[in-house]
Amino acid sequence: MKIKIDIATQQLELFDTEGRSLRCYAVSSAKQGVGERCGSYCTPRGKHIVRAKIGGGCAVNTVFVGRRATGETYTPELGERFPGRDWILTRILWLSGCEVGYNRLGASDTMRRYIYIHGTPDEVILGVPGSHGCIRMRNKDLIELFDLVSVGVSVEIIA
Repeated sequence: MKIKIDIATQQLELFDTEGRSLRCYAVSSAKQGVGERCGSYCTPRGKHIVRAKIGGGCAVNTVFVGRRATGETYTPELGERFPGRDWILTRILWLSGCEVGYNRLGASDTMRRYIYIHGTPDEVILGVPGSHGCIRMRNKDLIELFDLVSVGVSVEIIA
């Protein structure tokens, strides 16, 4: 399997080993655009892999901070109480760059930047850039993707 994320169309597509499209999902990439530098709040481009899957079996809207469930469950009321919080919900697919000097190691390391594919509140608009660098997905879509892919699956992010 392979995942392709197209920044221009704000879509994530899952392909089988023969290159056939299996699923296509709306996503939201970084509000600041694309870029590989640490601290840029941009979505990194290039070839990646899913380095870790986090949250399997957690309830929909489980809140994560530092890749750990906080014990909170997101609700619109919780969102109103913490309006500036970057909500990472339900599941995490933690990405690691594969291209040394571009998105791996040094000042451009995707994994050290904590770039994920993760769930987002239902009221967040997808299909337009809006994240802090990660790829946001609908929780139900993320659960489906999470269950379909394995650690090590290839992820290509193109602009």
